[in-house]
Amino acid sequence: MAAYLAGSVPFGLVLTKLFSSVDIRKQGSGNIGATNVRRTAGNLLGVLTLLGDVGKGLVPVAIGACLVSEGASGRELYMAAVALCAFAGHLFPLYLGFRGGGKGVATWAGAVAAFSPVSVVVALLVFAMMVCFTGRVSVGSMTASITLPVAVWEATGSSAMTAAAAVAALFIIARHRENIARLLAGKEPSIFQK
Repeated sequence: MAAYLAGSVPFGLVLTKLFSSVDIRKQGSGNIGATNVRRTAGNLLGVLTLLGDVGKGLVPVAIGACLVSEGASGRELYMAAVALCAFAGHLFPLYLGFRGGGKGVATWAGAVAAFSPVSVVVALLVFAMMVCFTGRVSVGSMTASITLPVAVWEATGSSAMTAAAAVAALFIIARHRENIARLLAGKEPSIFQK
C-alpha cells in the first residue's frame, strides 16, 4: 500500500503548479510526465519531474528489498509486487481520483533499477538509440519497455520479476496509444523540434 501511495505522487503536476503558470493537464499532450513537463514548462522542471518519477519507483522497491532478507522464500515475488504497486500508483494516482496518471516509464525504470540495475542500463541504451534514430521519446520509451522483460530475465533469471516487467510493458504500450496514432499519422512531435 505504501508503494502505491508513493507512486501516486504526481510530481509533474506538483512542480508545474508550484514553479510555473502552466496547467500541465491542459498543455501539450496533457500528460503529467517528464516529457510533457519539459516541453511545456522547461528543461529544469522536466528533469525534476523525471527524478521524482524515477525515485517513487526506486525508493519503495529498495526499502522493500531491505525488509525481506536475501534468499528468503517469496522475496522476488514480494519485490515484483512492490514494484507493480508503485507503477500502478503512477498510472492510477489516488491523489488525482485514479485518473490522469502518466505513462509510467520513468517510475517503472526506477522500480526495476532497485532489483536489476543492469537491465535498466540495457533499456536506457535502447531508449537513447531509438530517440537518436527517430527523434521521438515515445518510440524510445516503448522499445525500452519491450526490452526490459528480456533484460530482466537475462540479468536475474527471476520469473516473478520478468512477469512484472512484461505486465508493465503492456501497460506502457497501452498508455502510448495516442502517440502510436500520431506516429502513424506522421504528427508525433520530435524532441529536436523547437
